[in-house]
Amino acid sequence: MKPPVPFVWKRLLTITCLLFCLLLPALFLGLCAGSSGIQFMAVYDALTGSGNTDSILHDIVWRIRFPRVMLALLVGSTLSLGGLVFQALLRNPLAEPYILGISGGSAIGAIIGILAGLSRFPGVSLAAFAGSISTLLVILFVTSGQSMIKKDILLLSGVMVNAFCSAVIMFLVSITQDARLHSIIFWLMGDLSMSETGQVWILLLMLFPCFILLFLLSHSMNLLLLGREIAQTTGINIKGVTLALLITTSFMVSATVSYCGLIGFVGLVVPHFLRLLLGPDHRILVPACVLGGGAYLVLCDMMARVLPEQGEMPVGIITAMVGAPLFIYLLKRSKSR
Repeated sequence: MKPPVPFVWKRLLTITCLLFCLLLPALFLGLCAGSSGIQFMAVYDALTGSGNTDSILHDIVWRIRFPRVMLALLVGSTLSLGGLVFQALLRNPLAEPYILGISGGSAIGAIIGILAGLSRFPGVSLAAFAGSISTLLVILFVTSGQSMIKKDILLLSGVMVNAFCSAVIMFLVSITQDARLHSIIFWLMGDLSMSETGQVWILLLMLFPCFILLFLLSHSMNLLLLGREIAQTTGINIKGVTLALLITTSFMVSATVSYCGLIGFVGLVVPHFLRLLLGPDHRILVPACVLGGGAYLVLCDMMARVLPEQGEMPVGIITAMVGAPLFIYLLKRSKSR
C-alpha cells in the first residue's frame, strides 16, 4: 500500500535536511585540503572574513578550491543520479553510466571536440552528448529482441561497448601529436583540477533543470520498477517517460564528462548504499543521490589531493578503487541468486 503523501513529504524533508547537514562538513573539508596540508582555522577565517586572513590563502580558497569543490559536488550528484536512473529503467542494480559505456561514448565525443578545437561550451559538450547518445543506441540495438532485465545480456553488452570505446579513445590519443596529449590522458582518468568559477556556473545551469525533471519523474521510476505491464495499468506513458529519462541522463553525463573526463563507479556505489539505507522510493532517492553523491565525490577528491606526497592523483583512481570491488561483490551476489 502506498504511504500517504504527507508522510512522504515529511520523510523527504527530514532525510534531505540530514544529508545536507552531512554535505556541509564534506564541503568544508574539501576547502581545507590542499598541497600544504589541511588548515581548518585558516580556511574558516578566509570563508568568514574574520581574523588576520592571509590574502594569498583567501585567493586560493575562493578562486581555486571553491570552484573545484563545487564542480565535484555537481559531478558527483550527476553521476549518482545517472546510476539511479539506469538501475530503475533496466531493473538492474549493476547498471551505471561508466559500466554501460555511456561515459566512454561521451569521452569519445569530447575528445573529438577537443581535437577539432571546439570551445568547452557548447562545442565539446554537444560532441560529448552526441557520443553518449550514439553509445546508448548501440547498446539498445545489441540488446534488441532480448529481455532488458537479464543481467548477463545487459552487462556483456555494456562491457563490450565500453571496451570498444576505450580502444577508440586510445586510438584518438595515439594520433594526437601536440601538447594536448598529456592533458587529455590526465583528463581521461577523471580530472577536477581545471575548474573555473564561470565553468561551474555554466554546468550548474545545464544540470539543475535536469535534476528537477528527474525528481518530477521519480514516481514514474517507482512504477517502472514494478514492471512495464503493471506500469501501463497506472496510465503513464512508458515510452515517453523512458525516452525522457534516457535523454536527460545521457545529457547530464555527457556534460560532466566534457568538463572532467571519466569518473567511474560513482553511479554504482552511491545509489546502492542509499537504497540499502533509505529504501526503494525514488521520490526519496533522487534528492538523496544529489546530496549524497556530491558529498561522496567531494571527499574522494579531497583524498586524491591529500594522499600523494607531491602533487595530486586523478579522482577517478579513488572512485575506481572503491567502486570496482563493490561491483565484483554485487555481481557475485547476483549470480548466487
